Amino acid sequence: MRRRTLLAGALLGTAAAPALAAGTARAAAPGPSVTRTGSTTLDSRAVFFVSYDGLVNNNAFQKNGLLTYKGHQYAAWYTADRNAVVGRRVLGASSWQTVRVGHTLRYDDSHNVISMGVSKTDGRLHLNMDSHSDGFTYVKSVAGLLDDPTGLSWTASRFGAPQSTLDGLALTSRFTYPQFVATPEGRLQLSYRAGVSGNGRNALAEYDGGRWTALGEWTGSTGTYSSEHGSSTARNMYLHGIDYDRNGRLHSFFTWREQNGAVMCSGGGITNHDTGYVYSDDRGRTWRNDAGTVVGRTGGSDRVSVTDAGLVVDPLNPDHSLMNQESQFTDSAGRPHAIISYVPGRFGQCTTDYVADRTANGRAFHVRRTAAGGWRKTEIPVPLNSSQRTKLVLDRYDNAYAVFPYGRIAAASAASGHTDWKLLYDGAGLNAFGEVVIDETRVAQDGVLSVMYQEKSTGTTPSPLHVVDFRLPT
Repeated sequence: MRRRTLLAGALLGTAAAPALAAGTARAAAPGPSVTRTGSTTLDSRAVFFVSYDGLVNNNAFQKNGLLTYKGHQYAAWYTADRNAVVGRRVLGASSWQTVRVGHTLRYDDSHNVISMGVSKTDGRLHLNMDSHSDGFTYVKSVAGLLDDPTGLSWTASRFGAPQSTLDGLALTSRFTYPQFVATPEGRLQLSYRAGVSGNGRNALAEYDGGRWTALGEWTGSTGTYSSEHGSSTARNMYLHGIDYDRNGRLHSFFTWREQNGAVMCSGGGITNHDTGYVYSDDRGRTWRNDAGTVVGRTGGSDRVSVTDAGLVVDPLNPDHSLMNQESQFTDSAGRPHAIISYVPGRFGQCTTDYVADRTANGRAFHVRRTAAGGWRKTEIPVPLNSSQRTKLVLDRYDNAYAVFPYGRIAAASAASGHTDWKLLYDGAGLNAFGEVVIDETRVAQDGVLSVMYQEKSTGTTPSPLHVVDFRLPT
């Protein structure tokens, strides 16, 4: 096994505010703020069951369960009778138009989320849903539906029949975690995992406005990882996200999950370890570590592997219940930011029940590249009080917002180097179950943070599903 190398200076650098040229002056950019502006109900009786500690309508790894395009916002969810529904509204409107797309949820499994994407080349809405290491269901709208939302009615006839392939392209019989991402030139890519937890590979497919093409797998599951407790020879890379910045670079933070529990101090923990980072400058065909070294090629035999040097930006062994699939965002300069969470060492060096230990002692951390090119990490002083994930978004001034379970919002200013984290909204009155879904696309369009959440319930009793909006600095 090649030595896993921490990036030079990773997490040791200090952030500095950019200096103004001599003799110049400008108004200071505003710091972070959130002002609740309204709330709407998507469904008064959405499907509710707790699986893997989460809900199928509000899993933070959905990309996207909520999105904005050309003045309209779109949401997808499952109703009490398990029907897949897509809604739309004019931005700021209090009511949603809804349509069923012809598919019903198969299992009580919170992995089986609905993810949406927009292909700008032809104005279609795409949905991929209902998968966990098996087949998926795919639905797409007619061309132009999202380009002319006021002229084209929102009816079931605007959507094609559900498919088990991407217009005839079969990807894998072990499919999970669909995430749509739009390329800068308007194509649509689909990120997914082939395989199973602890033994899977990340892969990409691409839609050019006419057809889907399989680009192939880009991560490897083989190689030996060793901890102080034992070794593992199979794993999968869990992505914290996959996002293009304004310059066209594709970024992805990740953590590894080992198949063999022998790498942990306790069988009640979770085998996730290390936070890594890779990027691509050729639309996901070639992957590089932070130093610019090629570490993998999509569709080829050279894939990003746990044994590759220069991947790790924050080292952590498997004894701290590090969460997978948290979140990431890029700032106005194209610098990558991520939220990670785990149980810090001050609470002990061995978690024995990852749900209970994360709920009691878990903390979130903001990891980001600085203007100087190093990496910095700051603990957010808000207890998780949950085993679940936190979402990250940056406003137009690069202030950072962490949306915690239960809809709590903390923020840090760009002016401080993102070190002055504080709680801005405590989630009071939401009665949110846990993880939330945010509209990553809306913030840049009108400075509003939209959060989709579901109210707490018991057993399988349906509960209301809402979208709440917060005005950010403009």
